[in-house]
Amino acid sequence: MRSVLTLLLLALLLPLPTPAAALPDDLPFQPEAEERWVLIDTDDYVLTVYSGRQPKARFTNLAVGRGGVAKARRSGDNTTPLGQFRISRVNPQSRYHLFLGLNYPTLDYAARARRRGVIDDDEYHEFLDRFARLGRPPQETALGGHIGIHGVGSGSLRFHRHVNWTEGCIALEDDQIEALAELVDVGTRVLIR
Repeated sequence: MRSVLTLLLLALLLPLPTPAAALPDDLPFQPEAEERWVLIDTDDYVLTVYSGRQPKARFTNLAVGRGGVAKARRSGDNTTPLGQFRISRVNPQSRYHLFLGLNYPTLDYAARARRRGVIDDDEYHEFLDRFARLGRPPQETALGGHIGIHGVGSGSLRFHRHVNWTEGCIALEDDQIEALAELVDVGTRVLIR
């Protein structure tokens, strides 16, 4: 249940986007009428929560991986992966205040990485084998893992506001990640572009 304070924060600190900025035309999916989902625009550094086609909340001044963004991420390159994911777990005890884990790397992501030569056939088949045994994406892979949306935690807020500093995650300020967590659940679709 949302607290009154959280709703007040959303109303005061998180203005809705104007209708003109509502929904991009080039989405790779059509959201259901009431589907709650997240669009992360890495060009404008904006995270928008939608319900169907309507924007519900907007978070600005996010940080991405210090290596930028990539369609084909590799472990250790510090890039934020582009693509469609789902929130797969919530860790309220994270060193980054709160961590909303994504189901990265997905089967589709691994297949695209193989086609692009980012991983070879052996790495791809090892990924598939581990995915089948675990029933979820393995996190220690050639493509990396442990990607999510999190806060700053004990890090420097000043640094966060000026530098892309993560190892591939999306970072928000702590009050923003708390407000976002009130709007999403495990299973929520996340599009990073």
